[in-house]
Amino acid sequence: MYKSEQLARSIRALIENGSWQAHSKLPSLREQVQRSGFSLMTVLNAYQELEAQGLVYSKQKSGYFVAGNLATQELAHHPETSLNDHIEINSQVFNFLKAMQDEDVVPLGSAFPCSDLLYNSKLMQIIAQHAKRKRSYLNSDSMPPGNLELRKIIASRYSLQGIPTDANDIVITSGALEALNLSLQALTKAGDYILLQQNIFYGAWQAAERLGLKVITIPEHPQHGFDLASFEAALNQYPIKVCWLMLNTHNPIGFTVSNEIKFEIAKLLHEHQVYLIEDDVYQELYYGVQKPLPMKYFDQHNYVLHCSSFSKTIGMGTRIGWVHVGKFSNAIQHLQLMSTLSASTLVQHALVDFLSSHHYEKHLRQLRLQLEHNKQAFYQFLKAHLSQDCEIYYYSSGYFLWIKLPEHVNSTVLYQQLLQQRIAIAPSSLFRLDISSQNFIRINCSFDLDLSMQQALLQVIYLIQHQSDDC
Repeated sequence: MYKSEQLARSIRALIENGSWQAHSKLPSLREQVQRSGFSLMTVLNAYQELEAQGLVYSKQKSGYFVAGNLATQELAHHPETSLNDHIEINSQVFNFLKAMQDEDVVPLGSAFPCSDLLYNSKLMQIIAQHAKRKRSYLNSDSMPPGNLELRKIIASRYSLQGIPTDANDIVITSGALEALNLSLQALTKAGDYILLQQNIFYGAWQAAERLGLKVITIPEHPQHGFDLASFEAALNQYPIKVCWLMLNTHNPIGFTVSNEIKFEIAKLLHEHQVYLIEDDVYQELYYGVQKPLPMKYFDQHNYVLHCSSFSKTIGMGTRIGWVHVGKFSNAIQHLQLMSTLSASTLVQHALVDFLSSHHYEKHLRQLRLQLEHNKQAFYQFLKAHLSQDCEIYYYSSGYFLWIKLPEHVNSTVLYQQLLQQRIAIAPSSLFRLDISSQNFIRINCSFDLDLSMQQALLQVIYLIQHQSDDC
Protein backbone atom coordinates (compact mmCIF):
# COMPACT_ATOMS: atom_id res chain seq x y z
CA MET A 1 0.00 0.00 0.00
CA TYR A 2 1.23 3.50 -0.86
CA LYS A 3 1.84 5.85 2.05
CA SER A 4 -0.75 8.28 0.67
CA GLU A 5 -3.37 5.51 0.76
CA GLN A 6 -2.43 4.66 4.32
CA LEU A 7 -2.82 8.30 5.39
CA ALA A 8 -6.08 8.67 3.47
CA ARG A 9 -7.57 5.64 5.26
CA SER A 10 -6.55 7.02 8.66
CA ILE A 11 -8.14 10.38 7.91
CA ARG A 12 -11.26 8.71 6.56
CA ALA A 13 -11.64 6.76 9.81
CA LEU A 14 -11.46 10.00 11.82
CA ILE A 15 -14.14 11.54 9.61
CA GLU A 16 -16.44 8.52 9.77
CA ASN A 17 -16.26 8.13 13.53
CA GLY A 18 -17.14 11.79 14.05
CA SER A 19 -13.78 12.98 15.33
CA TRP A 20 -13.82 15.52 12.51
CA GLN A 21 -17.25 17.07 11.96
CA ALA A 22 -18.81 18.12 8.65
CA HIS A 23 -17.33 21.37 7.27
CA SER A 24 -14.53 21.39 9.84
CA LYS A 25 -11.13 22.24 8.43
CA LEU A 26 -8.49 19.57 8.03
CA PRO A 27 -4.95 20.34 9.18
CA SER A 28 -3.02 22.27 6.55
CA LEU A 29 -0.66 20.33 4.32
CA ARG A 30 2.35 21.43 6.32
CA GLU A 31 0.64 20.68 9.66
CA GLN A 32 -0.22 17.20 8.42
CA VAL A 33 3.40 16.70 7.34
CA GLN A 34 4.51 17.47 10.89
CA ARG A 35 1.83 15.22 12.43
CA SER A 36 2.28 12.21 10.20
CA GLY A 37 5.94 12.39 9.27
CA PHE A 38 5.06 11.88 5.61
CA SER A 39 6.32 14.09 2.81
CA LEU A 40 4.38 17.08 1.50
CA MET A 41 3.62 15.23 -1.75
CA THR A 42 2.32 12.18 0.15
CA VAL A 43 -0.05 14.37 2.19
CA LEU A 44 -1.24 16.22 -0.91
CA ASN A 45 -1.95 12.93 -2.71
CA ALA A 46 -3.91 11.66 0.32
CA TYR A 47 -6.05 14.82 0.47
CA GLN A 48 -6.72 14.68 -3.25
CA GLU A 49 -7.72 11.02 -2.97
CA LEU A 50 -10.20 11.88 -0.21
CA GLU A 51 -11.54 14.72 -2.34
CA ALA A 52 -12.06 12.32 -5.24
CA GLN A 53 -14.02 10.04 -2.91
CA GLY A 54 -16.30 12.96 -1.91
CA LEU A 55 -15.16 12.89 1.70
CA VAL A 56 -13.49 16.31 1.66
CA TYR A 57 -13.65 19.45 -0.47
CA SER A 58 -11.15 22.23 -1.05
CA LYS A 59 -11.45 26.00 -0.98
CA GLN A 60 -8.96 28.11 -2.85
CA LYS A 61 -6.41 29.63 -0.44
CA SER A 62 -8.33 28.17 2.53
CA GLY A 63 -7.43 24.48 2.50
CA TYR A 64 -9.42 21.25 2.79
CA PHE A 65 -12.69 20.70 4.68
CA VAL A 66 -14.82 17.70 5.65
CA ALA A 67 -17.72 17.21 3.22
CA GLY A 68 -21.21 17.93 4.52
CA ASN A 69 -23.14 14.94 3.22
CA LEU A 70 -21.43 12.23 5.24
CA ALA A 71 -24.58 11.39 7.20
CA THR A 72 -26.15 9.90 4.10
CA GLN A 73 -23.03 8.12 2.88
CA GLU A 74 -22.50 4.43 3.48
CA LEU A 75 -19.60 3.89 5.85
CA ALA A 76 -16.88 1.80 4.29
CA HIS A 77 -16.25 -0.59 7.17
CA HIS A 78 -14.78 -3.95 6.39
CA PRO A 79 -17.77 -6.31 6.63
CA GLU A 80 -16.08 -8.41 9.31
CA THR A 81 -14.77 -5.65 11.57
CA SER A 82 -16.72 -3.66 14.13
CA LEU A 83 -16.23 -0.48 16.15
CA ASN A 84 -17.01 -0.52 19.87
CA ASP A 85 -16.77 3.00 21.29
CA HIS A 86 -19.06 2.53 24.30
CA ILE A 87 -18.06 -0.40 26.51
CA GLU A 88 -19.85 -1.43 29.71
CA ILE A 89 -18.68 -4.79 31.01
CA ASN A 90 -17.08 -4.20 34.42
CA SER A 91 -20.27 -4.78 36.41
CA GLN A 92 -20.97 -8.04 34.63
CA VAL A 93 -17.43 -9.32 35.20
CA PHE A 94 -17.56 -8.28 38.86
CA ASN A 95 -20.80 -10.20 39.47
CA PHE A 96 -19.44 -13.21 37.59
CA LEU A 97 -16.23 -13.35 39.65
CA LYS A 98 -18.12 -12.83 42.93
CA ALA A 99 -20.40 -15.77 42.11
CA MET A 100 -17.34 -17.93 41.45
CA GLN A 101 -16.05 -17.32 44.98
CA ASP A 102 -18.72 -19.42 46.68
CA GLU A 103 -17.20 -22.75 47.65
CA ASP A 104 -20.37 -24.72 46.92
CA VAL A 105 -20.49 -23.55 43.28
CA VAL A 106 -19.14 -26.01 40.68
CA PRO A 107 -16.51 -23.79 38.98
CA LEU A 108 -16.95 -24.79 35.34
CA GLY A 109 -16.61 -21.10 34.50
CA SER A 110 -13.33 -20.54 36.32
CA ALA A 111 -10.37 -19.13 34.39
CA PHE A 112 -7.86 -21.07 36.51
CA PRO A 113 -6.93 -24.76 36.43
CA CYS A 114 -8.05 -26.99 39.27
CA SER A 115 -6.07 -25.92 42.34
CA ASP A 116 -5.28 -29.56 43.15
CA LEU A 117 -3.21 -29.74 39.95
CA LEU A 118 -1.34 -26.50 40.64
CA TYR A 119 -0.41 -27.16 44.25
CA ASN A 120 3.26 -28.10 44.55
CA SER A 121 4.55 -29.20 47.95
CA LYS A 122 8.16 -28.38 47.07
CA LEU A 123 7.27 -24.78 46.21
CA MET A 124 5.32 -24.46 49.48
CA GLN A 125 8.34 -25.80 51.34
CA ILE A 126 10.62 -23.25 49.67
CA ILE A 127 8.20 -20.39 50.44
CA ALA A 128 8.07 -21.49 54.08
CA GLN A 129 11.87 -21.49 54.25
CA HIS A 130 12.05 -17.98 52.79
CA ALA A 131 9.35 -16.75 55.17
CA LYS A 132 11.82 -17.35 58.01
CA ARG A 133 14.37 -15.02 56.39
CA LYS A 134 13.94 -11.29 56.77
CA ARG A 135 15.70 -10.64 53.49
CA SER A 136 12.98 -12.49 51.55
CA TYR A 137 10.29 -9.98 52.40
CA LEU A 138 12.03 -6.86 53.72
CA ASN A 139 14.71 -6.34 51.09
CA SER A 140 14.09 -3.67 48.43
CA ASP A 141 15.72 -5.66 45.61
CA SER A 142 12.29 -6.81 44.46
CA MET A 143 11.01 -3.29 43.79
CA PRO A 144 10.38 -2.50 40.11
CA PRO A 145 11.65 -3.86 37.80
CA GLY A 146 11.73 -6.84 40.19
CA ASN A 147 14.15 -9.39 41.62
CA LEU A 148 17.24 -9.46 39.40
CA GLU A 149 17.83 -13.22 39.71
CA LEU A 150 14.21 -13.95 38.82
CA ARG A 151 14.43 -11.66 35.79
CA LYS A 152 17.61 -13.46 34.70
CA ILE A 153 15.84 -16.83 34.89
CA ILE A 154 12.87 -15.57 32.89
CA ALA A 155 15.23 -13.99 30.33
CA SER A 156 17.06 -17.31 29.94
CA ARG A 157 13.76 -19.07 29.19
CA TYR A 158 13.18 -16.62 26.34
CA SER A 159 16.71 -17.21 25.07
CA LEU A 160 16.08 -20.96 24.98
CA GLN A 161 13.30 -20.25 22.46
CA GLY A 162 15.62 -18.24 20.26
CA ILE A 163 14.59 -14.81 21.61
CA PRO A 164 17.72 -12.94 22.75
CA THR A 165 16.70 -11.42 26.08
CA ASP A 166 18.45 -9.58 28.88
CA ALA A 167 17.21 -9.26 32.46
CA ASN A 168 16.72 -5.54 31.82
CA ASP A 169 14.06 -6.43 29.23
CA ILE A 170 11.85 -7.90 31.97
CA VAL A 171 9.60 -6.12 34.48
CA ILE A 172 8.05 -8.31 37.20
CA THR A 173 4.38 -7.58 37.93
CA SER A 174 1.62 -8.74 40.27
CA GLY A 175 0.26 -11.28 37.81
CA ALA A 176 -0.29 -11.15 34.06
CA LEU A 177 -3.33 -8.88 34.27
CA GLU A 178 -1.23 -6.13 35.80
CA ALA A 179 1.40 -6.66 33.09
CA LEU A 180 -1.28 -6.32 30.40
CA ASN A 181 -2.95 -3.30 32.00
CA LEU A 182 0.32 -1.45 32.61
CA SER A 183 1.38 -2.09 29.02
CA LEU A 184 -1.89 -0.76 27.63
CA GLN A 185 -1.80 2.26 29.91
CA ALA A 186 1.78 3.05 28.86
CA LEU A 187 0.93 2.91 25.15
CA THR A 188 -2.46 4.66 24.95
CA LYS A 189 -4.50 7.64 26.02
CA ALA A 190 -8.27 8.12 26.21
CA GLY A 191 -9.91 8.10 22.77
CA ASP A 192 -7.21 6.00 21.09
CA TYR A 193 -8.15 3.07 18.89
CA ILE A 194 -7.07 -0.42 19.89
CA LEU A 195 -7.70 -3.73 18.15
CA LEU A 196 -8.98 -6.89 19.83
CA GLN A 197 -10.09 -10.28 18.60
CA GLN A 198 -13.87 -10.61 18.50
CA ASN A 199 -13.72 -13.13 21.36
CA ILE A 200 -11.12 -12.24 23.94
CA PHE A 201 -10.37 -12.50 27.67
CA TYR A 202 -12.71 -10.11 29.48
CA GLY A 203 -9.78 -8.30 31.10
CA ALA A 204 -9.11 -6.66 27.74
CA TRP A 205 -12.64 -5.25 27.60
CA GLN A 206 -12.36 -4.05 31.20
CA ALA A 207 -9.10 -2.26 30.48
CA ALA A 208 -10.56 -0.58 27.38
CA GLU A 209 -13.57 0.60 29.39
CA ARG A 210 -11.42 1.93 32.23
CA LEU A 211 -9.05 3.83 29.92
CA GLY A 212 -11.76 5.23 27.65
CA LEU A 213 -10.48 3.53 24.48
CA LYS A 214 -12.28 2.80 21.22
CA VAL A 215 -12.12 -0.86 20.25
CA ILE A 216 -12.01 -2.36 16.78
CA THR A 217 -12.70 -6.12 16.73
CA ILE A 218 -11.88 -8.65 14.06
CA PRO A 219 -13.44 -12.12 13.78
CA GLU A 220 -11.71 -15.42 14.32
CA HIS A 221 -10.89 -17.39 11.20
CA PRO A 222 -12.85 -20.67 11.13
CA GLN A 223 -9.77 -22.60 10.01
CA HIS A 224 -6.67 -20.69 11.13
CA GLY A 225 -7.97 -19.01 14.28
CA PHE A 226 -6.62 -15.60 13.39
CA ASP A 227 -8.16 -13.79 10.40
CA LEU A 228 -5.17 -12.15 8.73
CA ALA A 229 -7.23 -10.48 5.99
CA SER A 230 -9.55 -8.82 8.51
CA PHE A 231 -6.53 -7.75 10.55
CA GLU A 232 -4.91 -6.04 7.58
CA ALA A 233 -8.21 -4.44 6.56
CA ALA A 234 -8.68 -3.02 10.06
CA LEU A 235 -5.14 -1.59 10.11
CA ASN A 236 -5.84 0.07 6.78
CA GLN A 237 -9.25 1.37 7.82
CA TYR A 238 -8.64 2.74 11.32
CA PRO A 239 -5.87 4.71 13.10
CA ILE A 240 -5.11 1.83 15.44
CA LYS A 241 -2.51 2.52 18.12
CA VAL A 242 -2.23 -0.86 19.82
CA CYS A 243 -3.38 -4.47 19.37
CA TRP A 244 -4.07 -6.77 22.33
CA LEU A 245 -4.02 -10.33 21.01
CA MET A 246 -3.93 -13.87 22.34
CA LEU A 247 -2.39 -16.20 19.78
CA ASN A 248 -1.27 -19.24 21.83
CA THR A 249 -4.01 -21.33 23.50
CA HIS A 250 -6.54 -18.58 22.91
CA ASN A 251 -9.01 -17.86 25.70
CA PRO A 252 -11.90 -18.65 25.33
CA ILE A 253 -11.74 -20.65 22.08
CA GLY A 254 -8.45 -22.52 22.48
CA PHE A 255 -6.66 -22.32 19.11
CA THR A 256 -2.94 -21.61 18.59
CA VAL A 257 -2.00 -19.54 15.55
CA SER A 258 0.60 -20.94 13.13
CA ASN A 259 4.11 -19.53 12.86
CA GLU A 260 3.42 -18.51 9.27
CA ILE A 261 0.54 -16.25 10.33
CA LYS A 262 2.54 -14.86 13.26
CA PHE A 263 5.29 -13.91 10.82
CA GLU A 264 2.76 -12.03 8.66
CA ILE A 265 1.32 -10.28 11.72
CA ALA A 266 4.81 -9.05 12.63
CA LYS A 267 5.29 -7.66 9.12
CA LEU A 268 2.00 -5.78 9.28
CA LEU A 269 2.80 -4.35 12.72
CA HIS A 270 6.05 -2.96 11.35
CA GLU A 271 4.44 -1.66 8.17
CA HIS A 272 1.73 0.21 10.05
CA GLN A 273 3.89 1.07 13.09
CA VAL A 274 1.36 -0.47 15.48
CA TYR A 275 2.28 -2.00 18.84
CA LEU A 276 1.14 -5.41 20.03
CA ILE A 277 0.46 -6.42 23.62
CA GLU A 278 0.61 -10.21 23.58
CA ASP A 279 -1.36 -12.07 26.26
CA ASP A 280 0.48 -15.40 26.54
CA VAL A 281 -0.51 -16.70 29.99
CA TYR A 282 -1.13 -20.26 28.73
CA GLN A 283 2.23 -20.57 26.99
CA GLU A 284 3.35 -23.57 29.08
CA LEU A 285 0.09 -25.55 28.77
CA TYR A 286 0.73 -27.16 25.39
CA TYR A 287 0.29 -30.90 24.87
CA GLY A 288 2.89 -31.66 22.22
CA VAL A 289 6.67 -31.78 22.35
CA GLN A 290 7.30 -28.27 21.02
CA LYS A 291 6.38 -25.16 22.98
CA PRO A 292 4.60 -22.68 20.66
CA LEU A 293 6.57 -19.57 19.77
CA PRO A 294 5.32 -16.20 21.01
CA MET A 295 4.96 -13.21 18.71
CA LYS A 296 8.10 -11.82 20.35
CA TYR A 297 10.10 -14.39 18.37
CA PHE A 298 8.98 -12.80 15.09
CA ASP A 299 9.35 -9.21 16.31
CA GLN A 300 12.42 -7.70 14.66
CA HIS A 301 11.52 -4.05 15.32
CA ASN A 302 10.44 -4.03 18.98
CA TYR A 303 6.71 -3.60 18.43
CA VAL A 304 5.68 -6.48 20.74
CA LEU A 305 5.25 -6.36 24.51
CA HIS A 306 4.97 -9.97 25.68
CA CYS A 307 3.04 -10.62 28.91
CA SER A 308 2.77 -13.84 30.91
CA SER A 309 2.72 -15.20 34.47
CA PHE A 310 3.08 -18.23 36.72
CA SER A 311 -0.56 -18.06 37.86
CA LYS A 312 -1.83 -20.71 35.43
CA THR A 313 0.96 -23.16 36.28
CA ILE A 314 1.55 -22.87 40.03
CA GLY A 315 -1.59 -21.07 41.22
CA MET A 316 -3.26 -17.69 41.28
CA GLY A 317 -1.98 -17.11 44.81
CA THR A 318 1.56 -16.57 43.54
CA ARG A 319 0.48 -13.39 41.69
CA ILE A 320 3.79 -13.15 39.84
CA GLY A 321 3.73 -12.12 36.20
CA TRP A 322 6.01 -10.20 33.89
CA VAL A 323 6.21 -8.19 30.72
CA HIS A 324 9.00 -8.26 28.14
CA VAL A 325 9.00 -4.49 27.73
CA GLY A 326 11.88 -3.32 25.56
CA LYS A 327 12.06 0.48 25.44
CA PHE A 328 8.94 0.94 27.61
CA SER A 329 10.58 -0.38 30.79
CA ASN A 330 10.83 2.97 32.57
CA ALA A 331 7.28 4.01 31.66
CA ILE A 332 5.84 0.77 32.99
CA GLN A 333 7.93 0.88 36.17
CA HIS A 334 6.70 4.41 36.87
CA LEU A 335 3.08 3.34 36.43
CA GLN A 336 3.66 0.32 38.65
CA LEU A 337 5.13 2.46 41.43
CA MET A 338 1.94 4.54 41.41
CA SER A 339 -0.32 1.48 41.71
CA THR A 340 0.80 -1.82 43.22
CA LEU A 341 4.34 -0.66 44.05
CA SER A 342 5.79 -4.16 43.52
CA ALA A 343 4.98 -7.83 43.34
CA SER A 344 5.45 -10.01 46.44
CA THR A 345 9.12 -9.97 47.42
CA LEU A 346 8.73 -13.22 49.35
CA VAL A 347 7.30 -15.13 46.40
CA GLN A 348 9.87 -13.65 44.02
CA HIS A 349 12.72 -14.93 46.18
CA ALA A 350 11.09 -18.35 46.52
CA LEU A 351 10.52 -18.63 42.77
CA VAL A 352 14.24 -18.08 42.14
CA ASP A 353 15.01 -21.27 44.07
CA PHE A 354 12.07 -23.22 42.64
CA LEU A 355 12.81 -22.32 39.01
CA SER A 356 16.53 -22.92 39.41
CA SER A 357 15.94 -26.59 40.21
CA HIS A 358 14.37 -29.41 38.24
CA HIS A 359 11.17 -29.14 40.28
CA TYR A 360 9.36 -26.65 38.02
CA GLU A 361 9.93 -28.58 34.79
CA LYS A 362 8.81 -31.80 36.47
CA HIS A 363 5.69 -30.01 37.73
CA LEU A 364 4.93 -28.68 34.23
CA ARG A 365 5.22 -32.13 32.64
CA GLN A 366 2.81 -33.63 35.15
CA LEU A 367 0.42 -30.70 34.82
CA ARG A 368 0.29 -30.95 31.00
CA LEU A 369 -0.38 -34.67 31.09
CA GLN A 370 -3.20 -34.32 33.62
CA LEU A 371 -4.81 -31.40 31.80
CA GLU A 372 -4.73 -33.30 28.51
CA HIS A 373 -6.30 -36.35 30.16
CA ASN A 374 -9.05 -34.35 31.88
CA LYS A 375 -9.87 -32.26 28.83
CA GLN A 376 -10.18 -35.33 26.64
CA ALA A 377 -12.48 -36.95 29.21
CA PHE A 378 -14.73 -33.87 29.30
CA TYR A 379 -14.77 -33.70 25.51
CA GLN A 380 -15.80 -37.34 25.10
CA PHE A 381 -18.50 -37.02 27.77
CA LEU A 382 -19.99 -33.86 26.27
CA LYS A 383 -19.75 -35.22 22.75
CA ALA A 384 -21.69 -38.29 23.81
CA HIS A 385 -24.45 -36.38 25.63
CA LEU A 386 -24.89 -33.04 23.87
CA SER A 387 -27.37 -32.83 21.01
CA GLN A 388 -25.99 -32.74 17.48
CA ASP A 389 -26.95 -29.09 17.01
CA CYS A 390 -24.21 -28.13 19.51
CA GLU A 391 -20.64 -27.75 18.27
CA ILE A 392 -17.63 -28.38 20.51
CA TYR A 393 -14.33 -26.67 19.65
CA TYR A 394 -11.49 -28.94 20.74
CA TYR A 395 -7.81 -27.90 20.52
CA SER A 396 -4.85 -29.82 21.89
CA SER A 397 -3.68 -27.36 24.54
CA GLY A 398 -5.00 -25.64 27.64
CA TYR A 399 -8.09 -26.68 29.60
CA PHE A 400 -11.07 -24.92 28.00
CA LEU A 401 -13.79 -26.17 25.68
CA TRP A 402 -15.69 -23.56 23.67
CA ILE A 403 -19.18 -24.77 22.80
CA LYS A 404 -21.54 -23.31 20.24
CA LEU A 405 -25.17 -23.77 21.30
CA PRO A 406 -28.24 -23.63 19.03
CA GLU A 407 -28.68 -20.04 17.81
CA HIS A 408 -31.84 -19.41 19.84
CA VAL A 409 -30.20 -20.46 23.13
CA ASN A 410 -28.98 -17.46 25.12
CA SER A 411 -25.83 -18.33 27.08
CA THR A 412 -26.37 -15.54 29.63
CA VAL A 413 -29.81 -16.87 30.49
CA LEU A 414 -28.30 -20.35 30.70
CA TYR A 415 -25.60 -19.05 33.04
CA GLN A 416 -28.20 -17.49 35.33
CA GLN A 417 -30.30 -20.67 35.38
CA LEU A 418 -27.28 -22.82 36.20
CA LEU A 419 -26.13 -20.47 38.94
CA GLN A 420 -29.40 -21.16 40.73
CA GLN A 421 -28.33 -24.82 40.64
CA ARG A 422 -24.90 -23.83 42.09
CA ILE A 423 -23.12 -24.45 38.80
CA ALA A 424 -21.10 -21.72 37.08
CA ILE A 425 -20.21 -21.59 33.40
CA ALA A 426 -18.72 -18.70 31.42
CA PRO A 427 -21.23 -17.18 28.94
CA SER A 428 -20.02 -15.62 25.72
CA SER A 429 -21.16 -12.15 26.84
CA LEU A 430 -17.98 -12.05 28.97
CA PHE A 431 -15.80 -12.36 25.89
CA ARG A 432 -17.65 -10.56 23.08
CA LEU A 433 -19.90 -7.51 22.89
CA ASP A 434 -21.87 -8.61 19.83
CA ILE A 435 -25.34 -9.06 21.34
CA SER A 436 -26.66 -10.72 18.18
CA SER A 437 -24.46 -13.78 18.72
CA GLN A 438 -24.50 -14.88 22.36
CA ASN A 439 -24.99 -18.62 22.00
CA PHE A 440 -21.54 -19.79 23.16
CA ILE A 441 -20.21 -20.98 26.50
CA ARG A 442 -16.75 -21.76 27.86
CA ILE A 443 -16.27 -24.82 30.06
CA ASN A 444 -13.26 -25.38 32.33
CA CYS A 445 -12.15 -29.01 31.85
CA SER A 446 -9.22 -29.15 34.26
CA PHE A 447 -11.10 -31.15 36.92
CA ASP A 448 -11.36 -34.90 37.41
CA LEU A 449 -14.50 -36.16 35.75
CA ASP A 450 -15.88 -37.83 38.87
CA LEU A 451 -19.55 -38.58 39.52
CA SER A 452 -20.35 -35.13 40.95
CA MET A 453 -18.76 -33.42 37.94
CA GLN A 454 -20.67 -35.68 35.56
CA GLN A 455 -23.91 -34.75 37.30
CA ALA A 456 -23.06 -31.05 36.94
CA LEU A 457 -22.40 -31.50 33.22
CA LEU A 458 -25.65 -33.40 32.79
CA GLN A 459 -27.48 -30.49 34.41
CA VAL A 460 -25.80 -28.11 31.94
CA ILE A 461 -26.88 -30.35 29.06
CA TYR A 462 -30.42 -30.63 30.40
CA LEU A 463 -30.89 -26.85 30.66
CA ILE A 464 -29.45 -26.31 27.18
CA GLN A 465 -31.99 -28.76 25.80
CA HIS A 466 -34.79 -27.30 27.93
CA GLN A 467 -34.11 -23.75 26.69
CA SER A 468 -33.84 -25.04 23.13
CA ASP A 469 -37.21 -26.84 23.38
CA ASP A 470 -38.88 -23.68 24.75
CA CYS A 471 -37.89 -21.63 21.72
